[in-house]
Amino acid sequence: MNKYIKIAIAAVLILAGLYLMIFTRNLGWGIVVFLLASSPILLFFKNEYILLAFWQLRKQNMEKAGEWLSKITDYKGQLHKTQYGYFHYLLGLTQAQDHPAKVEPFMKKALEYGLNMKHDRAMATLNLAAAAISKGRKQEGQKLLEEAKRLDSAGMMTDQIKMMKDQLKMPTMQKHMHNPNMRNRGKFF
Repeated sequence: MNKYIKIAIAAVLILAGLYLMIFTRNLGWGIVVFLLASSPILLFFKNEYILLAFWQLRKQNMEKAGEWLSKITDYKGQLHKTQYGYFHYLLGLTQAQDHPAKVEPFMKKALEYGLNMKHDRAMATLNLAAAAISKGRKQEGQKLLEEAKRLDSAGMMTDQIKMMKDQLKMPTMQKHMHNPNMRNRGKFF
């Protein structure tokens, strides 16, 4: 549902509540309708599909979270500006297990649009660091890991950061595996 339709519904409910309270003297029903008007206003700022996706993510059900996010077809038309970042963040988290290569653009967009919570920014930065390390960009990965460590003020991701730093210290074997005969080069000459 378009975000502006929610505001129109809230306005109609507020007018109906005012009508009930002023003209018909039904204060009780007027207050009930006023309270009902708060739900579309809340859903204007916090989209119902994103709330349901967060709930499924909390239950570790990535498939259902992805289904709820897929119902958002035009994120700029359906979401408030403050939720653009969380939409891309959730898309990245739901795709992280199945398609790790697709996570990087989603997390970059999430950080670009902005995430409110510091631990969400730390998680997005940690995912970007993992993508950089897996693609062989060690310096960028190291810088992103340091930023994730700085953002993780609660210490929830210290184990993952330590594990990724240990991965950085491991030598890459790919440089020597291109031509296996290079090791025996001295024997031929």
